[in-house]
Amino acid sequence: MSTNVKMQDFQKLGQVNVDGTMKAVTEWQKSLQAIATEMTSYTKRSFEDSTQTFEKLMGVKSIDQVFEIQSSFAKRAYDDYMQQMGKIGGMYSEIAKEAVKPVTTALQQR
Repeated sequence: MSTNVKMQDFQKLGQVNVDGTMKAVTEWQKSLQAIATEMTSYTKRSFEDSTQTFEKLMGVKSIDQVFEIQSSFAKRAYDDYMQQMGKIGGMYSEIAKEAVKPVTTALQQR
C-alpha cells in the first residue's frame, strides 16, 4: 500500500511540474509576442519619422534649416529610443519575474 501511495505522489508531482512548465511556456510566449509587437510599432514609428525628416530636408533653402531639422530629428530619435528601451527592459524584467515564480513556489512548498 505504501508503494502505491508513493507512486501516486510521484505521479502527482510529475503532473504538477508539467502543468507548471506548460503555463510558464505559454506566459513566456505571450510576453515575447508583446515585446515583438512593441518593437514592430517602434520600428514603424522610427521609419515614418525618418521619412518625414528626409522630406523636410529636401525642401530646405538654407544650411541653418538643415541643422535645425537634423538636430530636432536627432533629439526625437534619441528620446524615443531611450523611452522604448526602458519599456522593453521593463517587459523583459517581468518575464524574468514570471520565470522565477514556479521555482519560488516549489521551494516554499517544501
